[in-house]
Amino acid sequence: MQEFSASVHFDQRLLEVDIEASMAYARALHKAGILDAGELQKMLDGLAKAGVDLRDSPDDLRPEIEDIHMAVEARLIELIGPLGGKLHTGRSRNDQVCTDERLYLRGAIGQLQEQLRGLQRVLAESAEDHLDLLLPGYTHLQQAQPILFSHYALALFWMLERDRGRLADAKKRSEVLPLGSGALAGCAFPIDRRALADDLGFDEVAANSLDAVSDRDFLLEFLSALSIMMMHLSRYCEDLIIWSSAEFGFVQLADTYSTGSSMMPQKKNPDSLELVRGKTGRVYGNLLALLTTMKGIPLTYARDMQEDKEPLFDSLDTTMASVNIFAGVWKTMELRPHRMRESMDGNMLATDLADYLVGKGAPFREAHRIVGQVVRHCESKQIDMTALELADLRQVTPLFQDDAIEILELTNSPERRNLPGGTARGAVLEQLSRAKALLA
Repeated sequence: MQEFSASVHFDQRLLEVDIEASMAYARALHKAGILDAGELQKMLDGLAKAGVDLRDSPDDLRPEIEDIHMAVEARLIELIGPLGGKLHTGRSRNDQVCTDERLYLRGAIGQLQEQLRGLQRVLAESAEDHLDLLLPGYTHLQQAQPILFSHYALALFWMLERDRGRLADAKKRSEVLPLGSGALAGCAFPIDRRALADDLGFDEVAANSLDAVSDRDFLLEFLSALSIMMMHLSRYCEDLIIWSSAEFGFVQLADTYSTGSSMMPQKKNPDSLELVRGKTGRVYGNLLALLTTMKGIPLTYARDMQEDKEPLFDSLDTTMASVNIFAGVWKTMELRPHRMRESMDGNMLATDLADYLVGKGAPFREAHRIVGQVVRHCESKQIDMTALELADLRQVTPLFQDDAIEILELTNSPERRNLPGGTARGAVLEQLSRAKALLA
């Protein structure tokens, strides 16, 4: 049972924040008159030494110690004697662990936000370096309209900016102090919770002790944010995996982020991207695992909540590694502009032709029907629109004038979409300017 119930082998990651919170609580006990000045100093020195000892000797964290909170307390008592037993006055592991997790999450969110900034910087630099590179844009995995590669790269930039916003929101709602809630009913000693919150840097004090010790919403919100973030990376991984295939050849991944086949010498597999795509399901699973754990727990605390830490730590490690790997893949991959251009079907200009006819007075639905005839003509001749002459167009409708030929140039298509958020060069430069301002 000791081995089954022990969590010290994974919650030891909370050591530093447990020491931090315990020191703050010791100061609160002193202000409440429970510790005198000498006892406080002795306890603070003991906690500092306990933190160093447990960090440097992780083998001492045996299953019989149960969890990191008991490990710290046991080592403290070894160092300063019975005085160490006063630290738990009015405190429960229920409000202690919830406080530790919130402190841990604060640091984790800060690290992850910085890492996302690094990936965003890679994307912005890539967009600037390949500002005018033409790329087929897709819907339904079918060529749809010409776009700029820079526009494509910046799409992920804005997805990641929303991810950073979600992390900021999760952090905001985690900045609530549970400590002082006791096991469930509150603390029987005159602890100044507002001062304790200020000491630990929390924005506010939990309003309800029952809610405080039973709440894991802040972890669920964080895992949800990570799941959405991994979904964004996974979708781009899917594109790059397809684009690196022989059939597309739009990109070539660096050897550093590829692997060979155990059987076929010619193979260069995009394993880095496939692993990020695969690990997305793992992060989803951790979110669902914690949701499932929490759904059946009556208020307030139950030991089931011990199962909140492994999903948290695993999802954080997985996501941070994935962001790092994806940034490396993007930064080192080789783009193949000629393959992108060769692959482009001139019939992608069909919408441009329809828009042209609308500009000449035709209703869009009529323009759509007319251009459908042009497409069928191209199919019957086994050519694409870029091979059409003005005479071919005028056979369909006299609405096509001399300037219609300009429509049949792929490079001109993006420039017709020079509204904010569009794929025209000017619109992309505007995006890039906004992106750089955020990075700065």
